[in-house]
Amino acid sequence: MSDQERAWQPVTLGEGYPPPKGAYSPAVRAGDLLFVSGQVPRDPKTGENVGGDVVAQTRRALENLRIVLEAGGATLADVVSVTVYLADDDDWEAFNGVYRETFRPPYPARAVVGAGLRDMLVEVSAIARVRVPEVPAA
Repeated sequence: MSDQERAWQPVTLGEGYPPPKGAYSPAVRAGDLLFVSGQVPRDPKTGENVGGDVVAQTRRALENLRIVLEAGGATLADVVSVTVYLADDDDWEAFNGVYRETFRPPYPARAVVGAGLRDMLVEVSAIARVRVPEVPAA
């Protein structure tokens, strides 16, 4: 099936960013919705994990989220839903502090799930509504 036959289009990050290691797109756009794959605390250019604690890892994961959103034509303000995966449920308060610095009220809908993550403490995925420019009436 070609990309043109799909009801959605993949979003890529462009030059300077390596492709994902797995069989997935960083994000896909379906109409005015942008579905962002789980963003982890890896430097997007080197692929190396960043930060030794949940605060540093959350900052990196949310920055990666911002990068992918922008590649798909959206911003953090366009995010309507976030799913957070924490390796340790006890990191919720620390994660939430960084999250409050990144997003502003009213906050998107959110779920936080305890998960067994490989070599990282946090992963964040999101859904955003892409603002489609209005076409002036003729």
